[in-house]
Amino acid sequence: MSNTSATLQDVASVDDFLNVAATETVPLFEHLDFDFLLEFDVFAPASRGRTRVHEPPDLFCGFLHCYYENVYGTRPVTRELQHSLVWYYCGLDKPPSRDTVDRFLTDLEHVIDDIFDRLVEQAAARGLLDSTYSIDSTHIEAIQHNDAASWNYDPTAEEHYYGFGCTIVSTGAKIPIAAEFTQTKQADKETAMRVTRDALAVDTPIWMLGDSAYDILDWHDHLLAAGVVPIAPYNPRNTDDPKDIEYRVEDQIGEHSEDVQLKQSILNETYNNRTGVERTNDAVKDCGLGHVRARGRVHARTEVFVALCLRLVVAITNYERGNNPGCENL
Repeated sequence: MSNTSATLQDVASVDDFLNVAATETVPLFEHLDFDFLLEFDVFAPASRGRTRVHEPPDLFCGFLHCYYENVYGTRPVTRELQHSLVWYYCGLDKPPSRDTVDRFLTDLEHVIDDIFDRLVEQAAARGLLDSTYSIDSTHIEAIQHNDAASWNYDPTAEEHYYGFGCTIVSTGAKIPIAAEFTQTKQADKETAMRVTRDALAVDTPIWMLGDSAYDILDWHDHLLAAGVVPIAPYNPRNTDDPKDIEYRVEDQIGEHSEDVQLKQSILNETYNNRTGVERTNDAVKDCGLGHVRARGRVHARTEVFVALCLRLVVAITNYERGNNPGCENL
């Protein structure tokens, strides 16, 4: 606290101090209230024993700051939060210990999905979602000491990597709205269906885009029944008698509606928007999803979802500051 006190002595007012000491991530905490973390039982004060020295919303801000600054892992996060201006702006009364940081990360494991969902709701309430959803899987590299990870092949990069995978549904300006952590990059049918249902629970789009890996009959049927048009390239390798179509929906639309007609040009033009999910993947990797430092599957999954939460916070902050949604100004 001595550094902070010394700084305060050199300026005329607290406002001047805030201007002098402002850190790059301060805007992340101006437009979002994380007090909803206090609603979760895992963060409730113990009926007996020591009270919490640090409030969960402030510790969460600390993690968001660290991930934004490319600081990951309990030891590096603890070191970063030792800096007086950092812990001060995150709302902490003093630097947290490594045990506190590690315990908070462990507590997050139980509620990180709910935190992600709450932030998605805040993005939706601000009108940041659009009428086109895209689904895709991406690779996540892990440290060699993480025995829960495995060697996988990434067909996009045409190389092997050690780690996990993540399936993401995104929309709008690189906004993830549903996700699942997976053992490998390529999601199975059950994961694809679960993530799709989670995305539709947020709002119902007009279109849902996926690559040929999503040429899944159940996936198409589920979306069409929900009033959503799925567009995924037809995979002729799935049958011995391939159809003369480019997208699976061309064959299925007649079974679901006699009144709907989709031109090939419309399907092609809409499918070209699928590159948006790739930009979302890149944006989330910039927030820490690309390489998890935690050991074990559960800790690794938590780190991935913190990165997804940070991406939502950045998008909401840019919106509140009036920045162009297509640009990352923060």
